[in-house]
Amino acid sequence: MRREPRPAEALTAWQHPFLNVFRHFRVDEWKRSAKQGDVAVVTDKTLKGAVYRIRGSVSAANYIQLPKSSTQSLGLTGRYLYVLFRPLPSKHFVIHLDVSSKDNQVIRVSFSNLFKEFKSTATWLQFPLVLEARTPQRDLVGLAPSGARWTCLQLDLQDVLLVYLNRCYGHLKSIRLCASLLVRNLYTSDLCFEPAISGAQWAKLPVTPMPREMAFPVPKGESWHDRYIHVRFPSESLKVPSKPIEKSCSPPEAVLLGPGPQPLPCPVASSKPVRFSVSPVVQTPSPTASGRAALAPRPFPEVSLSQERSDASNADGPGFHSLEPWAQLEASDIHTAAAGTHVLTHESAEVPVARTGSCEGFLPDPVLRLKGVIGFGGHGTRQALWTPDGAAVVYPCHAVIVVLLVDTGEQRFFLGHTDKVSALALDGSSSLLASAQARAPSVMRLWDFQTGRCLCLFRSPMHVVCSLSFSDSGALLCGVGKDHHGRTMVVAWGTGQVGLGGEVVVLAKAHTDFDVQAFRVTFFDETRMASCGQGSVRLWRLRGGVLRSCPVDLGEHHALQFTDLAFKQARDGCPEPSAAMLFVCSRSGHILEIDCQRMVVRHARRLLPTRTPGGPHPQKQTFSSGPGIAISSLSVSPAMCAVGSEDGFLRLWPLDFSSVLLEAEHEGPVSSVCVSPDGLRVLSATSSGHLGFLDTLSRVYHMLARSHTAPVLALAMEQRRGQLATVSQDRTVRIWDLATLQQLYDFTSSEDAPCAVTFHPTRPTFFCGFSSGAVRSFSLEAAEVLVEHTCHRGAVTGLTATPDGRLLFSSCSQGSLAQYSCADPQWHVLRVAADMVCPDAPASPSALAVSRDGRLLAFVGPSRCTVTVMGSASLDELLRVDIGTLDLASSRLDSAMAVCFGPAALGHLLVSTSSNRVVVLDAVSGRIIRESTVFQLPGVHPEPCPSLTLSEDARFLLIAAGRTIKVWDYATQASPGPQVYIGHSEPVQAVAFSPDQQQVLSAGDAVFLWDVLAPTESDQSFPGAPPACKTGPGAGPLEDAASRASELPRQQVPKPCQASPPRLGVCARPPEGGDGTLSPSDEEGPCEESCDPEGLGQASGPPVLTEEEAGRAGDGAWAAAVGSWGLALPPRSPGQPREQWRAGQGRWCRCRGLRTVGARDTRNSGAPRTTYLASCKAFTPARVSCSPHSAKGTCPPPASGGWLRLKAVVGYSGNGRANMVWRPDTGFFAYTCGRLVVVEDLHSGAQQHWSGHSAEISTLALSHSAQVLASASGRSSTTAHCQIRVWDVSGGLCQHLIFPHSTTVLALAFSPDDRLLVTLGDHDGRTLALWGTATYDLVSSTRLPEPVHGVAFNPWDAGELTCVGQGTVTFWLLQQRGADISLQVRREPVPEAVGAGELTSLCYGAPPLLYCGTSSGQVCVWDTRAGRCFLSWEADDGGIGLLLFSGSRLVSGSSTGRLRLWAVGAVSELRCKGSGARSSSVFMEHELVLDGAVVSASFDDSVDMGVVGTTAGTLWFVSWAEGTSTRLISGHRSKVNEVVFSPGESHCATCSEDGSVRVWALASMELVIQFQVLNQSCLCLAWSPPCCGRPEQQRLAAGYGDGSLRIFSVSRTAMELKMHPHPVALTTVAFSTDGQTVLSGDKDGLVAVSHPCTGTTFRVLSDHQGAPISTICVTCKECEDLGVEGTDLWLAASGDQRVSVWASDWLRNHCELVDWLSFPMPATTETQGHLPPSLAAFCPWDGALLMYVGPGVYKEVIIYNLCQKQVVEKIPLPFFAMSLSLSPGTHLLAVGFAECMLRLVDCAMGTAQDFAGHDNAVHLCRFTPSARLLFTAARNEILVWEVPGL
Repeated sequence: MRREPRPAEALTAWQHPFLNVFRHFRVDEWKRSAKQGDVAVVTDKTLKGAVYRIRGSVSAANYIQLPKSSTQSLGLTGRYLYVLFRPLPSKHFVIHLDVSSKDNQVIRVSFSNLFKEFKSTATWLQFPLVLEARTPQRDLVGLAPSGARWTCLQLDLQDVLLVYLNRCYGHLKSIRLCASLLVRNLYTSDLCFEPAISGAQWAKLPVTPMPREMAFPVPKGESWHDRYIHVRFPSESLKVPSKPIEKSCSPPEAVLLGPGPQPLPCPVASSKPVRFSVSPVVQTPSPTASGRAALAPRPFPEVSLSQERSDASNADGPGFHSLEPWAQLEASDIHTAAAGTHVLTHESAEVPVARTGSCEGFLPDPVLRLKGVIGFGGHGTRQALWTPDGAAVVYPCHAVIVVLLVDTGEQRFFLGHTDKVSALALDGSSSLLASAQARAPSVMRLWDFQTGRCLCLFRSPMHVVCSLSFSDSGALLCGVGKDHHGRTMVVAWGTGQVGLGGEVVVLAKAHTDFDVQAFRVTFFDETRMASCGQGSVRLWRLRGGVLRSCPVDLGEHHALQFTDLAFKQARDGCPEPSAAMLFVCSRSGHILEIDCQRMVVRHARRLLPTRTPGGPHPQKQTFSSGPGIAISSLSVSPAMCAVGSEDGFLRLWPLDFSSVLLEAEHEGPVSSVCVSPDGLRVLSATSSGHLGFLDTLSRVYHMLARSHTAPVLALAMEQRRGQLATVSQDRTVRIWDLATLQQLYDFTSSEDAPCAVTFHPTRPTFFCGFSSGAVRSFSLEAAEVLVEHTCHRGAVTGLTATPDGRLLFSSCSQGSLAQYSCADPQWHVLRVAADMVCPDAPASPSALAVSRDGRLLAFVGPSRCTVTVMGSASLDELLRVDIGTLDLASSRLDSAMAVCFGPAALGHLLVSTSSNRVVVLDAVSGRIIRESTVFQLPGVHPEPCPSLTLSEDARFLLIAAGRTIKVWDYATQASPGPQVYIGHSEPVQAVAFSPDQQQVLSAGDAVFLWDVLAPTESDQSFPGAPPACKTGPGAGPLEDAASRASELPRQQVPKPCQASPPRLGVCARPPEGGDGTLSPSDEEGPCEESCDPEGLGQASGPPVLTEEEAGRAGDGAWAAAVGSWGLALPPRSPGQPREQWRAGQGRWCRCRGLRTVGARDTRNSGAPRTTYLASCKAFTPARVSCSPHSAKGTCPPPASGGWLRLKAVVGYSGNGRANMVWRPDTGFFAYTCGRLVVVEDLHSGAQQHWSGHSAEISTLALSHSAQVLASASGRSSTTAHCQIRVWDVSGGLCQHLIFPHSTTVLALAFSPDDRLLVTLGDHDGRTLALWGTATYDLVSSTRLPEPVHGVAFNPWDAGELTCVGQGTVTFWLLQQRGADISLQVRREPVPEAVGAGELTSLCYGAPPLLYCGTSSGQVCVWDTRAGRCFLSWEADDGGIGLLLFSGSRLVSGSSTGRLRLWAVGAVSELRCKGSGARSSSVFMEHELVLDGAVVSASFDDSVDMGVVGTTAGTLWFVSWAEGTSTRLISGHRSKVNEVVFSPGESHCATCSEDGSVRVWALASMELVIQFQVLNQSCLCLAWSPPCCGRPEQQRLAAGYGDGSLRIFSVSRTAMELKMHPHPVALTTVAFSTDGQTVLSGDKDGLVAVSHPCTGTTFRVLSDHQGAPISTICVTCKECEDLGVEGTDLWLAASGDQRVSVWASDWLRNHCELVDWLSFPMPATTETQGHLPPSLAAFCPWDGALLMYVGPGVYKEVIIYNLCQKQVVEKIPLPFFAMSLSLSPGTHLLAVGFAECMLRLVDCAMGTAQDFAGHDNAVHLCRFTPSARLLFTAARNEILVWEVPGL
């Protein structure tokens, strides 16, 4: 039967087998094509023919375009586009392709060596096209090399759209080839040609050679690959899944970056024959084993997946673990070279799959192993098979394939599918298992059934696969499904070579208009098949690569709906085809027996029910007329036929169907039956989730598996009996035996759905909460309901009992909390409290949590943003923590999802949040102990975590995260990130450890039982903390929230003074004059309260705690659970009254975003305390402001004037809001960096610095006349209110200083006429104030009822302004009566259609429109006249933090980093439609993805270009016309740890905790080079001195947190060497004076001496062991009086206040101790919670002197003479020093303090001068070698000071 071509095929037939594009469109005539600029025809010597040359300095102005007009289309449908071109040497080129998808979306795909990074939007893909060079250290992105060769660029357009945009390729619309290049021709084809294979070679190879017309000429005797380049994109490495490949070479951990973000996969040209000619970015997660390079994740994993492993960084993809460590990934022509961010492919190799991401300290890896699964089916219940030996049953359980041994009950699993398995097939020899998953496009896998290894993964031509069938030999696999148009499709694959290393081959495929419900390959002839469906039974045959079918003449049965078929098997097993009989069943009860040879129906029978009068069940079955019983499945053996029907019966019939042999009744309709190969067992499955078999000999039915038919909502375990309880959406409560995984009880309610469940700890009883609000107790012994309580009005959301079983707690969706007494079986209600629990929280196993000792109860409530802790017995509220303000990186308001207590000895409360984080709180005080981001795959929207739990020994934290289970090593401080386990096809709802802690259970689509492979640690004990967190003598160093950011432990555990208990300062009462509520203090920074023991002992109210907010670690590591965070309190003098310090310092402060309010005195002692954290929309200082003592001890400037002048600032405060302004008409550009307003000339780069703020600036506002700039900062130690400065733009002078709010100013705005200034306080103050700009007097002020996130004046009416916040829009009208202005307010609620998120941003549109953004990503439009919202659309996945409108265009910026441009011109017309308006008229014009949440933006009037600021501290210049984003300002994202300078002082280099090493041009401070190591902190840096004979060689030595030391070549911009001299983090590094030796120190006190050329460490000094090395200083030995030999003199200072001085000659391996200094330290020397460092340096103007600062008895600089062996001078200091630098050219000494101050000391004159400007501790200061400049750093700010007169 010949298949007629479809119309679409006929229309495109002229393009087959290939199409010469230039010839078809007659490019030489330029009628159907266009040329622009310098385009000419030239003769190429290599190709010996004419080619087109396109050249010019501007690529966009010199090009060839096909077709001529943009309104036309090429209409080329070929899958592959072949571009034959050669780049012009040392030039850039661009290739643009406009590709149309099947849904008519046009996408531009561009390739160029001009692109620095991969960029992607919904309509544009930009790929850097890297050309070949000769050295592996070359700069891969840039100009074409001088020896560029002709290249065949082969683009798979279908996979480009599918892989990167998930779209289906339609046709190629247009092509534009831009300068500078030579192009020979373009071709399209559906065939994949191999350009290097000749006709003689391909005869023996399964490849298609390049047609002669397309081929490049190759002279005789030469190789094609020696003359030309072949680039295939996407490569096979992107089309098929891959695993990390272990290599013999070092991974490219040092990544050379351009000015843009990290690039994604890009094409790489190779001159060797390659299979993978395109390589993704190699990102090296640290720590990793040496020599491992991790490839980017593929669309589909290739091998069986039991567990994923990943670092905490959201940038890396997951590492996949194979079930078989011997699994091989065969890849021809793979070799990885260290080439920056790209990988070149060369020599062939077969490499084993390597495990990546493993890290010492988190062992074993994996820690979980799947042991058992409770469940069956998922996509359907028809897939259940016997193995050929009849010993096991194969069936799917959602995404897992289970092999169950029927005699032992043992299970083994096939893991790897990411969605529910829709079809299964097993060959006759149990060699191959085929499976397909349901989600379109369907992915299929072939498995080695014996080993469980995935042999092949491929995408089916079908959209959805419904059925699979193997031939008996396994050489043929047939599948039936639907294509994307919904038509039935049959495909035949050849699988004979898969087991031998071959691939699956599509033999034939066919479409049919007939329905197919079942499809089988015959056992007697592999080329014949049969199918049945609605009204048809067809016989198929595969011949000559074509599938043909013919129908069976059904006669009067042609209208039946056939459901299944089976072939009759002869007893000898080898019948003739002529004897083949086919049995087909139908829903009407018919069973037809068909002769396959004659294709006729031989017998037709019908199953009918016969009932006796009054009898409930059929008594016998007959085959005659009448209504039949629907048959869903049948299976035939040589002796009988098994029939499963929808009446729930399995019946066995003889083949003549004379009478029923045996029958078994099921609880639901039978969906599948299968007779075992020996004919003695009949497998049956039901649609109700039951799987079992009937033993025909014993006539006993054995249940194999039961399953919930809907997702499992919650689970609970009972320890003594080993039982498990589950509740499901199928309205059942089931009890399981954990040992056998068999169901024991089943409780069903048709009217009331169960929601939560828990066991009684001691009695055989469990409790269940229902959707009606009822809570019932069930007896497991009597299997009945004992007691029922209906005290809730809404569905029960949480249920938990205390460990002793005395109390039970329940919560409901209406917010009520109930407490029950369970002391006796007739339990009763004790209390019911309303409005306690979050009312709209979904039911969750972790909605309520009781501490392990039963004393505390925690839950989410009374709102989503708060977590409340109560006493379990009294229900007294002890603590309330506001979680809704934790997410500072986005504008989405964070909320709590689940709570969990740790072991009682730890006192930890774990909270999972909606922003994918887990926050660990102290359950008593509410302070943050540690925090981690839940690992998230790139591009996947984070799903909330409904359940989490911590093991009893506090070793492992278990989290349900989407469809995965994540396990953290909770005890390890520097957590390597979670181990991620897959298997669930739906979100996991609950996770729990078994009572013996040896197993883990997870519930979602099914219930999975995992073995915990980690051995039990009997020596792990409490109380206190886990081993990594223990305190006391002998304990290791601890990390706190501040020290974890640098990966270095704090040098000493903070000790409380003897007068105070081991906790932070506790105040007995609020400050005098207060109202009982503690308000934020006047200072920013640590609180130091002069509390005495008497005062503490008399505290009658609940204690109040204040601490610093936990910062995030650079590598995703969690901070240590510090047992004591006590601060030393200054002693009170005997004569000082106690009230004095209360009045002066009794007000508690906000420390880095954390504030404490809500404490009450004795007048209101029963009220709780509440811990708030700064809102995601509110400005939150990321830095610690100055100490209250910062003004003491400062020195006045000398009479001669200032010694320093601020020259430049490097950095932008990304934590501010609207803190950047730009006016394109005047060129005024200003932004904030800490306390400074930086005004920069964008053309010259010159900066002005407006100083005066005493705290970090939160926001800016520029008047409409651009003459006045207003800046607002938070409170400092010297002011009780925040500060607003009004600046004259022309002169840069502060004209007015006002103090509007006691809390941070969130927003500023000038009225359209510039007569008024509005200021908005954050959610603490909630104050709106109006100021007259004539005198800046307060005009009006009001307190808002709820937190407000934004305010704006109506640009069309100066008398109207609007605020947006929590659920409301507030319109204000300004009414002026004389000099008085009053505010008239109108509040409008946000409609439910907009969603539950808060309004976070606003801007006015065309009158009378107002655009508002929400925290859920919606943009809603309001009619300000009518006060109603008439339109909304989903603008982003994250919260909208910024909106700007001009003309008919709207710009939105979100917390996801997306900047989008919307066309909203039609919105005004939609206003009249009201609520019926639709958002279809709003469409997105452009999109850019930046490096962080958008916090500020300014655009020109046409919104064509603008400047945008992000939380990453970057300012971008955005051009919508060009679709580009260019970095303007970019500093380090994290703390700057070191600044070093080149010998010639032309460049400087910085390193940071973000893992980057950046090289800057010193004159302009422009970023020149960046080296990036992923997931590691760079802690120290050194620049090599001038090398003898090689002055051009400049190297950087960088030390990292994993103990590695990397050597970077500045001249070659590449990493030269990586060594690992230390097992722990490096703290300092220095070169010897000749540059041939590197000295490095670590946090354990070891000093290693290494060769930077060979990487060998030849000496380790352990004299300082036990204390971290803080400084290593090297100088030439100039003083000969020391009595030692050597060329170098160097010192090492450690954290225990010891300094050693050495003389060395490393060429002779000589090192001798010169002196050893020890300095005393008092008990209390902490500076803002940190121990001051011990710093020492040689004096540059006197080689015999050494200067030392550190914690000591006095705050001073100690000058020590090495020759005299004594201290010769001491210079007093106002505070303990944090940094030290000595000027090489003058006698100047620079000292930085934690009090945000810099002091410059003239050692010759004995004078000093102090300088402000930083907003954090000045932890780093460095003079340049010429002493003309001084660099200072505070956190990530870098200030460059000029030293006048030098």
